[in-house]
Amino acid sequence: MNQLYPLKFKPIIKDKIWGGTRLKTILHKNCKTDKAGESWEISGYPGDVSKVTNGFLAGNSLEELIEVYMGDLVGDSVFEKFGTLFPLLIKFIDANDALSVQVHPEDEVALKQFKSFGKTEMWYIVEAEKDAEIITGFNQLITAEKYQEHLANKSLLSILNKEKAQQGDVFFLPAGRIHAIGAGILLAEIQQTSDATLRIYDYDRLDDKGQPRELHTEKALEAIDFRQYPSYKSQYEKAIGKPAILASCPYFTVNLLLLEKNMDKDYINLDSFVIYMCVRGSFSIAYGDNQMEAVKTGETIMLPAEIKNVRLIPHPSCEVLEVYIPGDASKNRIKSVLETLF
Repeated sequence: MNQLYPLKFKPIIKDKIWGGTRLKTILHKNCKTDKAGESWEISGYPGDVSKVTNGFLAGNSLEELIEVYMGDLVGDSVFEKFGTLFPLLIKFIDANDALSVQVHPEDEVALKQFKSFGKTEMWYIVEAEKDAEIITGFNQLITAEKYQEHLANKSLLSILNKEKAQQGDVFFLPAGRIHAIGAGILLAEIQQTSDATLRIYDYDRLDDKGQPRELHTEKALEAIDFRQYPSYKSQYEKAIGKPAILASCPYFTVNLLLLEKNMDKDYINLDSFVIYMCVRGSFSIAYGDNQMEAVKTGETIMLPAEIKNVRLIPHPSCEVLEVYIPGDASKNRIKSVLETLF
């Protein structure tokens, strides 16, 4: 069997009512319209499974690769937990207009409502227009009853926490946290493989057929975390050449790499694939016997778990998100969901 190598995939472009042109103009995606809202960079979601574009595996789907290479591709522990279902969905999102206010259920609620995993996610702001905002959580102590009153009175936005969004900001969104992306924001999203979304409020917009988009008012009540938190924007320290932890939870770990010179990475103690999202600049991955793979702004690449040592070579600088599954992933909980699904 031929040796695995860093894998690139064909982006799956999704047009949205709120989409724009930044995926094309900033991240160089092949978008057909001016309403491109999402680029699914690496996906194992049923019906939207990514296909390889580079090397001898070009044309093969991610699911097919996992079937053949199993733990060599995704990591033995990851394969044991998830089988051929790739556990993460990696996206770029361009919000030319505001997205609906929504919430994602956690695993148990999603299993009941959608027969799927829940959806914990995080956002890294790639670009943001002046005064662009993110909605995340509540700005006051609230009860389910008070929430329903505000929803009925169309005053929901008054109780939601709003944060100014700037390049480099990070927002971690555990399942249950009410949220929305505001207009004028381009971001990277790392999430569980799930499309379990409950739409709460959509600014009374109409879809392309002139109809209001469906709301999920009752189901959302079962999913929302009504608690108020002291802080919603993640804090981290940027440092050239030193990884900064942006998010770490049972479902994924995300680090920021700011490179101006070569960085050697040793994954000998990591039993997982690694994903690099290049959000600025470009770099090359040196691996194996003097083999190289170049990565440009807007490109995403997956390092198979069997490749344990690489050198990242910036040209001349780059900003990269490093994503993987942590070793302490909640195995029993994930296994119980999978057994129910399949």
